[in-house]
Amino acid sequence: MPEVAVRHARTGDVRAMRDLIEPYVQRRILLGKELVTLFEAVQEFVVAEVDGRVVGCGALHVMWEDLGEIRTIAVTDDVHGKGVGHVILEALQARAADLGLTRLFCLTFETDFFGRHGFEAVAEEIVPPDVFQQLLRSNDDGIAEFLDLAHVKQNTLGNTRMVKRL
Repeated sequence: MPEVAVRHARTGDVRAMRDLIEPYVQRRILLGKELVTLFEAVQEFVVAEVDGRVVGCGALHVMWEDLGEIRTIAVTDDVHGKGVGHVILEALQARAADLGLTRLFCLTFETDFFGRHGFEAVAEEIVPPDVFQQLLRSNDDGIAEFLDLAHVKQNTLGNTRMVKRL
């Protein structure tokens, strides 16, 4: 496989990112994202390119002073299983460390992938009660999923909550 280059996403990448994510939405692995939502969050994303073609994406969303969420890792079928997801996750973890985060969270069906990268399943509360109360004020559905709130249960059924210490 040719060299994989990972870089920060740009607005010109958003439609390619949507096209990457859509097959995972159809397979019910990822939640669908409106195009406007991807544009609003483009600064959270990195893309992976092979020979100038976007073949993967992933996002890091800061949740609290020490906690971030890995979101929306997707790769094209032709590079699936060839390490592109690994390269994306490594880039997102490096970005998290640069921001001063010490823990990463993900909500995933892909427990083997994240487990190979040091994430462990958790069932208990991940943040102290005072932080939980602050996070309740967020309008972000991802935060609601992290908090395991009832109004997002339809989005989280079957997913595993996983955390990694950096």
